[in-house]
Amino acid sequence: MGDRSPEEIRASIEENRKALAVSLDKLRGEVAEITNWRKQLTVHRREAIIGAVIAGFLAGGGLTGFGRKRKRRR
Repeated sequence: MGDRSPEEIRASIEENRKALAVSLDKLRGEVAEITNWRKQLTVHRREAIIGAVIAGFLAGGGLTGFGRKRKRRR
């Protein structure tokens, strides 16, 4: 490593900075797309509806009612 001139080292650092800037811009774009909840909801509409139905069932005491029916049978 000691055989590189200061100019070569500076050029290498500048290349790394440019590559890092490109990577950061790409990452920002990907994060923005992933965190776009409206788009994710549109893409995963079926799964969201199923999850909402299950959550509503549980919040409405669906399992509690089911458990009571089983206890009465015994």
